[in-house]
Amino acid sequence: MTTDTPPDRLSNDPRSPFYDETVLERGIGIRFNGEEKTNIEEYCVSEGWVRLPIGKSLDRRGNPMTMKVKGAVEPYFLDPK
Repeated sequence: MTTDTPPDRLSNDPRSPFYDETVLERGIGIRFNGEEKTNIEEYCVSEGWVRLPIGKSLDRRGNPMTMKVKGAVEPYFLDPK
C-alpha cells in the first residue's frame, strides 16, 4: 500500500535502516529551506535536517563524505500514483 506522503526519514544508502527501495523507485523530490535540492543523501523531516555530500571527497570506505545541515525539509513524490 502506498501513501501520498513520503516517509519522515529516508536514506539512499542501502546499508541504512532508513533505506526503502520501493519509495526511492517512485522518486522523491526535496525542497530544503524553500530551494529544490537534487543531491540529498538522507533527510529527516521531524528533526529538520538533510545530509549533503561535500564535493567529491570520499571516506575510508569509499562512501561520499557528508555534512548535516539543519533547516526546513519538505519531501514530495515525483511520480504521483
